[in-house]
Amino acid sequence: MTRAGRRRGAIFGGMFGLLALYWGVIFAQDAATTAEVPKKTLTVVPVVVPEEFHVVMTRMQAAKAKIQLQHMDLLKQRYDLGDHPVDGVTMSRKKAVQGQVRSRLPDGLTWEKLSAMDPAEIREKDLFPIGFLPLPHPNHPEGGMLFPKFHIAEIKKQEARDLTRFDLDYDLPDHFLPEFPPLMFLTTRPDLGDVSQGKLVTMDNFQELLGGILNPKQLEGVRLLVSPFMQQQFNQTDDRRSIRPSRGVTCFDCHANGHTNASTHLAGDVRPQDVRHRLDTPTLRGVNIQRLFGSQRALKTVEDFTEFEQRGAYFDGDPILATKKGVNILERGSQVHFMAEFQELLDFPPAPKLNLFGKLDPNLANEQEMRGQALFFGKAQCSICHPAPYYTDNLMHNMKTERFYKPKTVSGHRMIGDGPIKSFPLRGIKDSPPYLHDGRLLTLDDTVEFFNLILELKLSGAEKQDLVAFLLVL
Repeated sequence: MTRAGRRRGAIFGGMFGLLALYWGVIFAQDAATTAEVPKKTLTVVPVVVPEEFHVVMTRMQAAKAKIQLQHMDLLKQRYDLGDHPVDGVTMSRKKAVQGQVRSRLPDGLTWEKLSAMDPAEIREKDLFPIGFLPLPHPNHPEGGMLFPKFHIAEIKKQEARDLTRFDLDYDLPDHFLPEFPPLMFLTTRPDLGDVSQGKLVTMDNFQELLGGILNPKQLEGVRLLVSPFMQQQFNQTDDRRSIRPSRGVTCFDCHANGHTNASTHLAGDVRPQDVRHRLDTPTLRGVNIQRLFGSQRALKTVEDFTEFEQRGAYFDGDPILATKKGVNILERGSQVHFMAEFQELLDFPPAPKLNLFGKLDPNLANEQEMRGQALFFGKAQCSICHPAPYYTDNLMHNMKTERFYKPKTVSGHRMIGDGPIKSFPLRGIKDSPPYLHDGRLLTLDDTVEFFNLILELKLSGAEKQDLVAFLLVL
């Protein structure tokens, strides 16, 4: 044997000797302490070790009321939370659409006075409306998925699956949320109208509702979309946020009936925790015409997004926790494809006043709606990012909202700006409140006022009303 060979042999021999000594010590300790081994043994590495589950739950339950009261105080400071519907305007299923600008202004200030100032003056005087600042999660340091109570109640009724968190409840009042359950429209069967028949599509009824309308591959896609899979807060580990071990959540627990119920979460792609953005669940209607997905729009197909959600987004972007908590790895060539194919069938709601080019039919629209359309494609510059017929350019735009306020921390959320934001389709927009990527804008009136300020449009009060009237018929 060469000198190098003898040297390698000595090294490996030494390593095996150390390993034998190590395992000998371990086995000796096991033999010496057999009587001390607890009855409960773990076959996997625990996700969180320091405290027993019941200790964590008891502490968080005790803190819940105070956390929620503080957050509700913040919402009341930011907004008028009253029930003020738009007269005669409803969503597709006849739920009232909320109106009026809800974001509060500092005493003595009007929207006209504010929009006359330049961004630097607003920033220096700290006059940017607090309702236009990023919206914190109800408990921003904790984060995690939160579902409206009406969705929780329906899932418990149909499946006996509980989406209640013991530490936190959803925050925004129901009248600011999409109608429930939302209608479901398919590009392949527009003749049928609402194929959900007014019901929430779940594991219990999807075969009954959609069998015979979809082909077997699409139907299997629906089954996967309503199947519960492990998620960060809803799983079977001891750091879950449900009282009992959970079967997890489904895609349609947020995207109810392929639309949205305004469930919220925190974006998984930013750290540290205090700068993560709150997420308002976007609708899946019209996914077939979209080309950017994910909270930073880095995903280019709905297949990418479907796979990413299961692998990463469900677990706050942490693949190590995902593995430990039981991530569901979807098979790309079949399962991901089946789910994506069905999502591509989800259609926008009917818009009777629009023609084939996505513009208003003058014979059906009223004068205010026509004035609003002229503003949308003219002075208000909305169409630069939201061109007809689907009212999206499928691009990202940075509005640089940080021009208007200095960095600040509110309720554990450090607000440093929004960065690039996707131009979401505006077709059917009245069905999808609240607005903007984090749901900070409660009404379309708020949305028009926000962009009037951010884009320095100098719209008059009448022009803003005309613009809202147009958005309501898209």
